[in-house]
Amino acid sequence: MDKIDNQVTITFLGTGTSQGIPVIGSIHPVCLSENQKDKRLRVSVLVSWENFNYVIDCGPDFRQQMLENPIDQLDGILFTHEHSDHTAGIDDIRPFFFKQGDIPIYAHERVIKSLKIRFDYIFAHENRYPGAPAVEIKEVRNGTTFKIGNLNVIPIDIKHNRLQVFGYRLQDFAYLTDIKTIEEQEIKKLNGVKVLVVSALRIEPHHSHFNLAEALAFIAKIKPEKAYLTHVSHLLGFHDEVQKTLPKNVYLAYDNLKITI
Repeated sequence: MDKIDNQVTITFLGTGTSQGIPVIGSIHPVCLSENQKDKRLRVSVLVSWENFNYVIDCGPDFRQQMLENPIDQLDGILFTHEHSDHTAGIDDIRPFFFKQGDIPIYAHERVIKSLKIRFDYIFAHENRYPGAPAVEIKEVRNGTTFKIGNLNVIPIDIKHNRLQVFGYRLQDFAYLTDIKTIEEQEIKKLNGVKVLVVSALRIEPHHSHFNLAEALAFIAKIKPEKAYLTHVSHLLGFHDEVQKTLPKNVYLAYDNLKITI
C-alpha cells in the first residue's frame, strides 16, 4: 500500500443506524440514556491527512456533524450506497461548494443514477438554480483502484441483503458498513489491514446487516490490530455495557471519536 508522511485521522461523524439514537418517540432505555455515547447520528466518517478532507457517506445529519467537527474544505465524498441515511445530506455541501466550486463524489454507477433522480437540481446542466451545489462525478468500479488526494482507494464489494454496497480500503484502514455478506475474493483485499470498521446493528440476527456475533466473527477472520463497530441501533444495548463484552482489540465506536492510523 502507498504511504504518506502524516498520519491519517478518522473522525466518526455518526455511528447510528438509519433512525439514529434516540429514535423519535421511543421509550426504549437506550433511547432515554443520558450517556452521550448512547446518542448516535447517522453513520459517516471523516478521513483527514495532510491538507485533505474526505467523508465517507453524507447522511441527513451532515450539517450538524460539520458544525461539531468543522473543517476548512471538503475534498470529496465517497458513497457506499444510495440509502437515505447515507446520502440525504448532499444538499448541505453548499457552503463548501460556494467556497471551492464543484465537489467530487465517488460512487457506483447505480448510486449516481439514484442521486440524479432524487437530487436532480444538483446535477442539472441547464437553468441551474443559483443556490444549488454542484458535483463532479467520479464513478467507482469494483476491481479498479482510484486515488483521492495522494492516497489510493480500493473498493470492497459487499452485499446489504441483495443490494450491492462498496466498502473502502485506504492504506491500512478499511471501512465496511451495511454489510451482510462478502465473497472470499473481496475478503482478500483486506489482507493486512490494521484498523477495520464494520457495522454491527444489534444482538438479534437481521436480514441485511451483521448482528454483533457476525461482526465479531468477521473481525476474527480478518485479524486487524484494532476493530471498531458502527451503524449501531439502540437494540445493541448501552454503549458502556456492550464495550465490556467485546474482545480486547474491538471497540464500540461513538460519535466524534477520533483515531489515528
